[in-house]
Amino acid sequence: MPYIDRVKPIVDQTISTLASARFVVDPIAGEKYSRLTSIISSAYKRHGTILEFALRESLRESNRHRVWREDTFRVSRAADQIIGQQTAAAYDSTLLPYGESTRTLQIDMMVFDSADQTLRAYEIKRGNGQFDAGKIRSIKRDLIVTQMLLKSYGATANVAAEKAEARIIFYYGRRSIPRPYSLIGSELNEHFGFPVYDLVEEANAYFKVQLYDLLARI
Repeated sequence: MPYIDRVKPIVDQTISTLASARFVVDPIAGEKYSRLTSIISSAYKRHGTILEFALRESLRESNRHRVWREDTFRVSRAADQIIGQQTAAAYDSTLLPYGESTRTLQIDMMVFDSADQTLRAYEIKRGNGQFDAGKIRSIKRDLIVTQMLLKSYGATANVAAEKAEARIIFYYGRRSIPRPYSLIGSELNEHFGFPVYDLVEEANAYFKVQLYDLLARI
Protein backbone atom coordinates (compact mmCIF):
# COMPACT_ATOMS: atom_id res chain seq x y z
CA MET A 1 0.00 0.00 0.00
CA PRO A 2 1.41 3.45 -0.89
CA TYR A 3 2.72 5.60 1.95
CA ILE A 4 0.00 8.26 1.88
CA ASP A 5 -2.73 5.60 1.82
CA ARG A 6 -1.31 4.19 5.06
CA VAL A 7 -1.29 7.64 6.67
CA LYS A 8 -4.71 8.87 5.54
CA PRO A 9 -6.77 6.67 7.92
CA ILE A 10 -5.12 8.09 11.05
CA VAL A 11 -5.60 11.63 9.72
CA ASP A 12 -9.23 10.93 8.83
CA GLN A 13 -9.88 9.47 12.29
CA THR A 14 -8.32 12.55 13.88
CA ILE A 15 -10.55 14.86 11.86
CA SER A 16 -13.61 12.80 12.77
CA THR A 17 -12.70 13.04 16.47
CA LEU A 18 -12.17 16.80 16.21
CA ALA A 19 -15.51 17.24 14.44
CA SER A 20 -17.47 15.38 17.13
CA ALA A 21 -15.64 16.66 20.23
CA ARG A 22 -17.61 18.53 22.86
CA PHE A 23 -16.54 22.05 23.78
CA VAL A 24 -17.36 24.74 26.33
CA VAL A 25 -18.94 27.90 24.97
CA ASP A 26 -17.01 30.94 26.13
CA PRO A 27 -19.30 33.93 26.85
CA ILE A 28 -17.01 36.28 24.91
CA ALA A 29 -16.25 34.08 21.89
CA GLY A 30 -19.73 32.65 21.43
CA GLU A 31 -20.58 29.20 20.08
CA LYS A 32 -18.90 29.44 16.66
CA TYR A 33 -15.57 30.85 17.76
CA SER A 34 -15.47 28.74 20.89
CA ARG A 35 -15.80 25.63 18.73
CA LEU A 36 -13.18 26.88 16.27
CA THR A 37 -10.77 27.56 19.12
CA SER A 38 -11.43 24.16 20.65
CA ILE A 39 -10.82 22.36 17.34
CA ILE A 40 -7.60 24.21 16.58
CA SER A 41 -6.23 23.69 20.09
CA SER A 42 -7.01 19.97 19.93
CA ALA A 43 -5.54 19.74 16.42
CA TYR A 44 -2.18 20.99 17.71
CA LYS A 45 -2.11 18.26 20.37
CA ARG A 46 -3.31 15.46 18.10
CA HIS A 47 -0.87 16.43 15.36
CA GLY A 48 1.94 14.99 17.47
CA THR A 49 0.48 11.51 17.05
CA ILE A 50 0.17 12.03 13.30
CA LEU A 51 3.81 13.15 13.12
CA GLU A 52 4.96 10.03 14.95
CA PHE A 53 2.98 7.74 12.67
CA ALA A 54 4.05 9.59 9.51
CA LEU A 55 7.73 9.41 10.48
CA ARG A 56 7.59 5.69 11.17
CA GLU A 57 5.71 4.98 7.96
CA SER A 58 8.09 7.13 5.92
CA LEU A 59 11.03 4.99 7.01
CA ARG A 60 9.16 1.81 6.10
CA GLU A 61 9.60 3.01 2.51
CA SER A 62 13.38 2.64 2.90
CA ASN A 63 15.08 -0.68 2.25
CA ARG A 64 17.89 0.04 4.72
CA HIS A 65 15.83 0.86 7.81
CA ARG A 66 13.90 -1.38 10.16
CA VAL A 67 11.46 0.66 12.25
CA TRP A 68 9.13 0.01 15.17
CA ARG A 69 7.70 1.61 18.32
CA GLU A 70 8.63 0.38 21.78
CA ASP A 71 5.83 0.91 24.29
CA THR A 72 7.60 -0.57 27.32
CA PHE A 73 11.30 0.27 27.23
CA ARG A 74 12.61 -0.93 30.60
CA VAL A 75 14.60 1.47 32.75
CA SER A 76 16.69 -0.15 35.47
CA ARG A 77 17.47 1.20 38.93
CA ALA A 78 21.15 1.33 37.98
CA ALA A 79 20.42 3.57 34.99
CA ASP A 80 18.36 6.00 37.07
CA GLN A 81 20.89 6.09 39.89
CA ILE A 82 23.83 6.96 37.64
CA ILE A 83 22.21 10.19 36.46
CA GLY A 84 24.16 13.20 37.70
CA GLN A 85 27.35 11.27 38.36
CA GLN A 86 28.99 11.64 34.94
CA THR A 87 29.61 14.14 32.18
CA ALA A 88 27.42 14.11 29.07
CA ALA A 89 30.22 12.55 27.02
CA ALA A 90 30.64 9.75 29.58
CA TYR A 91 26.98 8.78 29.33
CA ASP A 92 27.42 8.27 25.59
CA SER A 93 29.97 5.53 26.21
CA THR A 94 28.33 3.94 29.28
CA LEU A 95 26.69 0.62 28.44
CA LEU A 96 24.31 -0.93 30.95
CA PRO A 97 22.54 -4.31 30.75
CA TYR A 98 18.92 -4.21 29.64
CA GLY A 99 16.19 -6.17 31.38
CA GLU A 100 15.59 -5.03 34.94
CA SER A 101 12.71 -2.58 35.23
CA THR A 102 11.77 -0.07 37.90
CA ARG A 103 9.85 2.01 35.35
CA THR A 104 9.21 2.01 31.61
CA LEU A 105 9.35 4.53 28.79
CA GLN A 106 7.48 4.71 25.52
CA ILE A 107 9.97 5.16 22.70
CA ASP A 108 8.17 6.81 19.77
CA MET A 109 10.45 5.33 17.12
CA MET A 110 13.18 2.70 17.12
CA VAL A 111 15.25 2.51 13.94
CA PHE A 112 17.94 0.06 12.95
CA ASP A 113 20.00 1.32 10.02
CA SER A 114 21.62 -1.59 8.20
CA ALA A 115 23.93 0.79 6.33
CA ASP A 116 25.89 1.79 9.43
CA GLN A 117 24.70 -0.97 11.79
CA THR A 118 23.37 1.58 14.25
CA LEU A 119 20.29 1.29 16.46
CA ARG A 120 18.69 4.64 17.21
CA ALA A 121 15.86 5.61 19.55
CA TYR A 122 13.82 8.75 18.92
CA GLU A 123 11.40 10.78 20.95
CA ILE A 124 9.31 12.88 18.58
CA LYS A 125 8.11 16.38 19.48
CA ARG A 126 6.36 18.99 17.33
CA GLY A 127 9.02 21.48 18.42
CA ASN A 128 6.90 24.58 17.94
CA GLY A 129 7.15 25.81 21.52
CA GLN A 130 9.36 25.72 24.60
CA PHE A 131 9.12 23.38 27.58
CA ASP A 132 9.56 24.54 31.16
CA ALA A 133 12.72 23.72 33.11
CA GLY A 134 11.17 20.72 34.88
CA LYS A 135 10.04 19.13 31.64
CA ILE A 136 13.45 19.69 30.04
CA ARG A 137 15.15 17.95 32.99
CA SER A 138 12.77 15.01 32.60
CA ILE A 139 13.44 14.80 28.84
CA LYS A 140 17.20 14.88 29.39
CA ARG A 141 17.00 12.18 32.06
CA ASP A 142 14.98 9.85 29.83
CA LEU A 143 17.33 10.52 26.91
CA ILE A 144 20.38 9.59 29.00
CA VAL A 145 18.96 6.38 30.45
CA THR A 146 17.79 5.31 26.99
CA GLN A 147 21.28 5.93 25.61
CA MET A 148 22.95 3.80 28.30
CA LEU A 149 20.55 0.85 27.86
CA LEU A 150 19.94 1.00 24.13
CA LYS A 151 22.72 -1.18 22.76
CA SER A 152 21.90 -3.96 25.22
CA TYR A 153 18.20 -3.59 24.36
CA GLY A 154 19.09 -4.25 20.72
CA ALA A 155 19.96 -7.85 21.52
CA THR A 156 16.44 -8.42 22.88
CA ALA A 157 15.04 -7.04 19.61
CA ASN A 158 17.26 -9.35 17.52
CA VAL A 159 19.38 -6.43 16.35
CA ALA A 160 23.16 -6.82 16.34
CA ALA A 161 23.98 -3.13 16.51
CA GLU A 162 27.57 -1.92 16.45
CA LYS A 163 26.48 1.48 17.79
CA ALA A 164 23.48 2.93 19.58
CA GLU A 165 22.19 6.51 19.80
CA ALA A 166 19.23 8.15 21.52
CA ARG A 167 17.95 11.35 19.93
CA ILE A 168 15.00 13.74 20.11
CA ILE A 169 13.31 15.18 17.03
CA PHE A 170 11.92 18.72 17.41
CA TYR A 171 10.21 18.70 14.06
CA TYR A 172 9.41 22.40 13.65
CA GLY A 173 12.81 23.57 14.77
CA ARG A 174 12.52 24.89 18.33
CA ARG A 175 15.06 22.74 20.18
CA SER A 176 14.71 22.26 23.93
CA ILE A 177 17.78 19.99 23.86
CA PRO A 178 20.89 21.11 21.92
CA ARG A 179 22.78 19.35 19.16
CA PRO A 180 24.01 16.65 18.75
CA TYR A 181 21.22 15.08 20.82
CA SER A 182 18.42 16.73 18.86
CA LEU A 183 17.28 16.95 15.25
CA ILE A 184 14.83 19.20 13.43
CA GLY A 185 12.67 18.41 10.44
CA SER A 186 14.91 20.00 7.82
CA GLU A 187 17.81 17.79 8.97
CA LEU A 188 16.00 14.47 8.67
CA ASN A 189 16.69 13.70 5.02
CA GLU A 190 20.44 13.99 5.53
CA HIS A 191 20.31 12.20 8.87
CA PHE A 192 18.51 9.15 7.52
CA GLY A 193 19.90 9.25 3.98
CA PHE A 194 16.32 9.01 2.77
CA PRO A 195 13.62 11.61 1.86
CA VAL A 196 11.81 11.31 5.19
CA TYR A 197 10.97 15.02 5.47
CA ASP A 198 9.35 15.09 2.03
CA LEU A 199 7.06 12.20 2.91
CA VAL A 200 6.09 13.62 6.30
CA GLU A 201 5.25 16.95 4.68
CA GLU A 202 2.97 15.07 2.31
CA ALA A 203 1.08 13.75 5.34
CA ASN A 204 1.06 17.22 6.94
CA ALA A 205 -0.37 18.73 3.77
CA TYR A 206 -3.20 16.19 3.76
CA PHE A 207 -3.95 16.93 7.42
CA LYS A 208 -4.03 20.68 6.77
CA VAL A 209 -6.45 20.31 3.86
CA GLN A 210 -8.82 18.17 5.95
CA LEU A 211 -8.54 20.48 8.96
CA TYR A 212 -9.19 23.62 6.91
CA ASP A 213 -12.20 21.95 5.31
CA LEU A 214 -13.60 21.11 8.75
CA LEU A 215 -13.08 24.67 9.98
CA ALA A 216 -14.73 26.09 6.86
CA ARG A 217 -17.88 24.04 7.55
CA ILE A 218 -18.41 25.61 10.96
